[in-house]
Amino acid sequence: MIACNCAVCGKTEFRDQKVLWPELISEWELASHEVEYIDRQQGTCCIGCGAQLRANALAKAIGRVLQTNQTLREIVVDRRYQELRILDLNGCLAVSETLAALPGYVRADYPSVDMMAMHYPDSTFDLVVHSDTLEHIPDPVRALRECLRVVSEAGAVCYTIPIIVERLSRSRAGMPKSFHGKVGSDAEDFIVHTEFGSDFWTYPLKAGAHSVEICTAEFPAAQAITLRRSGAWNNPE
Repeated sequence: MIACNCAVCGKTEFRDQKVLWPELISEWELASHEVEYIDRQQGTCCIGCGAQLRANALAKAIGRVLQTNQTLREIVVDRRYQELRILDLNGCLAVSETLAALPGYVRADYPSVDMMAMHYPDSTFDLVVHSDTLEHIPDPVRALRECLRVVSEAGAVCYTIPIIVERLSRSRAGMPKSFHGKVGSDAEDFIVHTEFGSDFWTYPLKAGAHSVEICTAEFPAAQAITLRRSGAWNNPE
């Protein structure tokens, strides 16, 4: 276990477990230290709410956007945030369950909702969130462009992706299919199209983001990325 404050529920105890399997480690050509921090990203969970380290990074990023140090559970009962319009693409354990308490929360799962061509009008939401979904989208730049389109001018897009920090991103086009999820997963929406590396920040800039911010729960295991269409956030009164 490790001791820190969960950004979702505020509890202080986390439990580690191994989640990567040999075939995936081989497909990604992961070194032993990379296996260690990706296992922490995906397998280290708060014993209070089940939030993984990546979920903690996402919750911290949301709090930073809202300019508050509150946990996510405190945020959703704060009257200042009751009018937030949130689009949650694919969900993230503990984060999604908590955000769902807000009246303006909308859950949309890929591939039922195509992230590369969403049906929502421009500027529909104040916040768009997704976690470890972008690597499964054939064209991540197009998907991020859509996220920026449906978020308001003063809103933000917060997301996580698995990042191998000591290498550059690579497309898996033309390579054998690799699947995330669990051992034996072979559903088409579990296919990995992009392995993200240290140049992950170039994808949102190509999509038209005004700025890219990194929020870390634990380096190198868990980072969340925040994109903005403009330079300002309208903090609710």
